[in-house]
Amino acid sequence: MDSYSRRIIQVAAFAALSIVFVLASTDKALTQDATFVGSETCGECHDVEFENYTSFSKKAHSGDSVKIMAGDLTSSELEECYSCHMTGYGQPGGFISFDETPDMANAGCETCHGPGSAHVDAGGDPDYIKANLDVDDCTHCHNSERVAAFDFKPMLFGGAH
Repeated sequence: MDSYSRRIIQVAAFAALSIVFVLASTDKALTQDATFVGSETCGECHDVEFENYTSFSKKAHSGDSVKIMAGDLTSSELEECYSCHMTGYGQPGGFISFDETPDMANAGCETCHGPGSAHVDAGGDPDYIKANLDVDDCTHCHNSERVAAFDFKPMLFGGAH
């Protein structure tokens, strides 16, 4: 291999490592062992967004829908509902039950933005939370496999924040 080819490989390897380093250092939210803290905690700093969420978002009341349907569902169907309609179901600090964790009994802020403890502990550092959402982030819950006609208006465009 000639020196020019070797140099091209070195530059490409450096660029690839730089990209990995940047992604790793700027997406702290994905690498932390954060736990869920609840929307009320989010509202302490993000009061306008929290007020809009609680006033205008169906997600802020999604636990009520699950309660209404619960009697007609099997336990596995109910768990599937919990995965979208509750905050952090099955994860540290997340929803356990309506009695044990009533503050997590809706699709709260962290359902979309991820667990917030590291964000809170870092004084609100946006690198510790998923701050910049796009429609692809919505498709985990809002997809045709879950509901055939999921005609939803994402909060990103709905004016709630």
